[in-house]
Amino acid sequence: MTKSPVQNLYQTDFALWVQNTVSKLKSQDYSHVDWENLIEEIEALGGRDRRELESRLTTLFEHLLKRHYVNLPECYRGWEVTISRTQQELKRIFRDSPSLHNYYLIVNDECYQDAVKNMSKEYDTNLPEDCPFPKDIDSLLTTN
Repeated sequence: MTKSPVQNLYQTDFALWVQNTVSKLKSQDYSHVDWENLIEEIEALGGRDRRELESRLTTLFEHLLKRHYVNLPECYRGWEVTISRTQQELKRIFRDSPSLHNYYLIVNDECYQDAVKNMSKEYDTNLPEDCPFPKDIDSLLTTN
C-alpha cells in the first residue's frame, strides 16, 4: 500500500506534519487529515503523561526514602529540594490531567517498590517493604 504525501510528511518532517495537521483541523478540511498518524500521536500523548507520572512518583519516593532512612545529614538539604520540586511537578501533572488520580492509585505501590529497589542498590540501609508515606495524593504532595 502506498502512502499518501501527508503520511510521507509524517515520516520525513514531523514538525511540518503537525503544523499542516493543525491547519487542516482549524479549517475543518477533515478529508485531508492523516487520521491514522493523528490517532497514533494522541494515544502516545496519554502514555507519555502516565510515564511522566510514574517517573516523578518514583523520584519522589526515592528522595523521601533517602531523607527519612539514610543518615547523611550533609545531603538532607539537596534531597529536600528535590522532594519539593518533584511535589510541585506532580501537582502540575494532576492540575493539567485530573483523571490521572485514578492511575496514581494503580501505580503507587509499583513506583514505591521501584524506589526501594533503586535505593537498596545505592545505600546499605533497611528500607520499609510497605510504603510508609501517605497514599492520599494530597497528603503525599505536602509531606517532607
